Amino acid sequence: MGRRHINRQILSLAGPSILANITVPLVGIVDLAISGHVGDAAAMGGIAIGSMLFDLLYWNMGFLRAGTGGITAQAYGRKDTRAQVDTFSQGLVTALGSGLLFILIQWLFVSVAFRLIDCSPDVEAVARQYFFIRIWAAPATLSLFVFKGWFIGMQNTVYSMIVDVWVNVANIIASWLLAFRTPMGIAGVAAGTVVAQWTGFILASVLMLGRYSSLLKEISVSRSIRWKYIKSFFSVNADLFVRSLAFQVVYAGFTSIAAKYGDVQLAVSSVMMKLLLFYSYFLDGFAYAGEALTGRFIGEKNEADLRSSIRIIFFWGFVVSILSTVVYLLFPDTMISIITSDPDVQAACRPFLFWLWLMPVISSIAFVWDGIYIGATASTPLRNCMLLAAASFILAYYATRSFCGIQSIYIAYFAHLLLRSIYMTAAYRKNIHI
Repeated sequence: MGRRHINRQILSLAGPSILANITVPLVGIVDLAISGHVGDAAAMGGIAIGSMLFDLLYWNMGFLRAGTGGITAQAYGRKDTRAQVDTFSQGLVTALGSGLLFILIQWLFVSVAFRLIDCSPDVEAVARQYFFIRIWAAPATLSLFVFKGWFIGMQNTVYSMIVDVWVNVANIIASWLLAFRTPMGIAGVAAGTVVAQWTGFILASVLMLGRYSSLLKEISVSRSIRWKYIKSFFSVNADLFVRSLAFQVVYAGFTSIAAKYGDVQLAVSSVMMKLLLFYSYFLDGFAYAGEALTGRFIGEKNEADLRSSIRIIFFWGFVVSILSTVVYLLFPDTMISIITSDPDVQAACRPFLFWLWLMPVISSIAFVWDGIYIGATASTPLRNCMLLAAASFILAYYATRSFCGIQSIYIAYFAHLLLRSIYMTAAYRKNIHI
C-alpha cells in the first residue's frame, strides 16, 4: 500500500473523529459558560469539582474504549469476526454492570470524596447537586465508551462521529434549555447530560443493529457473563485500568490542588484546562486513526504499512499542534472570554497564558503515541509510562510549590507531558512491531 493511499486512509479515519471532537470541548465550555452566566465563581468551581468526580469514576473505566478499540482493530485485521463480536459483548456487559454499581455507591463515593477535597461550602453544595443528578447517566456513558472503541476498531469512525456529535449537541441544547428555560438553574447542566447520554446510547444501538446485524447473530450473552470470559477481558485491559488510575493522580490532582487557592483560582484552573485540552480534540482524530490502522496492520502482519502510517500520523500531529499554538498566541483573550464573562476570572487567567504557547507541540507527541500504543495493545508500557508520569507530576509540584505558588501545578502538568513524550518515543521500537 503506497504512502499516498495510507495518507488518504488516515485522513478518512481522522476527519470524522475531528468533526466529532470539535463538539466535545464545546460541551465543557457551555457547561462552564452556563455556570459563569447563571452563577458566579463558586458555581463554576462547583461544576469543575462535580466534573472531576465523574473523571474519577469514568477515566478509571477508560479501558472500555481503549482496550475495545485496540483488540477489535487487530481482530479486524485478522478478519476474526468471532473476536470482534466477543470483544463488544464483553465490553458492553462490563459497562452496564459498572454503571449500575456506580449508581448504587453514589452516596458513599461522594462522602469519601469530600473528605479528601478541600473546597468552600458553596462550591461543595453545587458539586453535590450536579453529581447526584448526572450519576443516572452512568450505564449509558460507559456503554458509549464501548460503542466508540468498537466502531473505531472496525475502521468506522463515521458512526463514532455520528454518535459523538449527537451526544454533544444534545448535551449543549438540553443543558441550555434546562438551565435557562426551567427553574432548575445550574442543576440543568447535569440533567442535560443525562438526556444526551441516554439518547446517544439509543442512537448507537440503532446504528449498530442496522449495519452489523449479521455479526451480532454471533453474540452469546451467556458466554459474555461467565466469569472466565469476563476475567479474560479484564486481564487484557488490567494495565489500561491501572493507567487510568495514574491519569487521575494528574487530572484530579490538578483540580483539587487548585481548589486550595480559592474559588477564583479554581475557576481559572477549569478555564485553563479546557483550553489546554482544546487542541487535543483535533489531535485525537489522528490518534484514533493511528489506533485503528496500527491494530489493523498488526492484525494483517503488514510491517511496511505500519511504519509508514506512523510517520504520516506524526506529521499531521505536528501540523495540528503548531496551528494550535498560533491560535493561542493570537487570540488568548478571545478564547478565555468564550468560556467566562466574569472579569475577575478573566483577569486571573492572564498570568498563565504562556502555558498555552508552550504545551501543544510537546503534548502532541504523547497524545499521538497513546493512539499507536493502544492500537498495538502495548498496554504494559502504557501503564508504566503513566505511572512514571504521575510520579513526575507529584515530584514537580512539591519541588516547586514553595517558590512558584499556584504556577507549580502547571509546571507539574507540563512535566508529566514531557515524560510521557520521551518515554514512549524511546520505547517505540521495542513495543510497536508485528
